[in-house]
Amino acid sequence: MDMADASGTLLLDVAHRSWSQTVAERLEIPLEWLPPLFESGDVAGHLLPEAASLTGLTAGTPIVAGGGDQACGAVGVGVVRQGIASVALGTSGVVFVHDDSYQVDEAYRLHSFCHGVPGKWHRMGVMLAAGGSFQWWRNHFAHEELERAQQEGKDVYEILTSEASTAPLGSEGLLFLPYLSGERTPHPDPKARGAFIGLNLRHGKAHLTRAVLEGITFGLRDSLQLIRESGVEVTELRVNGGGARSPFWRQMIADIFGIPVVTVNSTDGPAYGAAIMAASGVLGEDITSLCEKWIQVTDRVEPNADNQSKYESYYQIYRGLYGTLQHTFHQLSDLAGHS
Repeated sequence: MDMADASGTLLLDVAHRSWSQTVAERLEIPLEWLPPLFESGDVAGHLLPEAASLTGLTAGTPIVAGGGDQACGAVGVGVVRQGIASVALGTSGVVFVHDDSYQVDEAYRLHSFCHGVPGKWHRMGVMLAAGGSFQWWRNHFAHEELERAQQEGKDVYEILTSEASTAPLGSEGLLFLPYLSGERTPHPDPKARGAFIGLNLRHGKAHLTRAVLEGITFGLRDSLQLIRESGVEVTELRVNGGGARSPFWRQMIADIFGIPVVTVNSTDGPAYGAAIMAASGVLGEDITSLCEKWIQVTDRVEPNADNQSKYESYYQIYRGLYGTLQHTFHQLSDLAGHS
C-alpha cells in the first residue's frame, strides 16, 4: 500500500510513515496482516509471467506505487512545493496544501496525511457540496437555461455563470450556506443544512445563482483559513475540476481567497498524477522534478483589491452564520427524521 492511501486507514503512524504498533495492538490486529508500505513512485514489484499473459503486457513490467485520489490529483497539477495549494471543484470541494513537515489540526477539522511526494505531507479540507450545490441549483431551478443550452449547443453552467455575473458582488446582501449534504470542513456536522440568508423583493434568479457560487467559495475559504492558522502560508492556488473552466468563478475565487489563482496544462487530474508517479518509478527521477518539467501554468488571475475588500466584509458575516443557526439546523433535521 502507498503512504497516501495508508494515511486514511487510521492504522498508520503518519508522522513516522509506518504502521502504528500502538493502534494495531489496541485493535488486536497482527502487524503481519498489514501490507508492506511504499512511497508513491517506488517500484513495488514486477509483472509476473502469468499476469502478463492474461493482460497482454510484457512480463517484468515495473509495478509502481501510486496514491489516493487527492494526492494523485495534487501531483497532477504540480502541488509539490511549500506555498502551493490546489482547489478541486468537483461534486465536493477540496482545498489541498503541500507541507514539508507533519502537523496536526488538534480539532480534527483538517486531514493531515502523507503526500504523494515521498517524504512529504499534506493538509486537506473538504466541503461536501461544492459543485454539488451548483448542480442542485441547475437541476431544480435552471429549466430555462437547460433548454437554451440544448438549443444553442452550449454548456448550461456557462449560461448560469454569465447570468450570475450580471448581479452585483455580494448579490445585494444575499448569502448562501452550501451545507446541502451536511458538512465536513470546518464543521464536521451531518445535520448542518443549506440556507439563503437575506432574501428580499429585489432578488432575482441572477442574484440567487451568484449567491450560490459565492457561498461555495466562502465555504472553500474556510479550509484555507484553517491552513493559514496552522502556519502554512499559501502564495498560489491551482484550480482544477469542472468549476475551474469558468473565468468568472476563477476571478471570484482569487478575490475571496485573496491570492492568485492559476490553471495548468494538465486537465486529467488524478490520472495524470498517477502517470507521473509511474514515470518516476520507471525513469528513476523524482516526482517534484517531473512535475516542474511537465506542468506549466496556462492562466493566472490576480485578486482585485477592491473586490477583495468588499468580499472580506461578506465573508466575516458568512463565518458567523453556522454558529448562529446550528441549533436550528439540528432541530429541523430531527423534526424531519434525518440523521
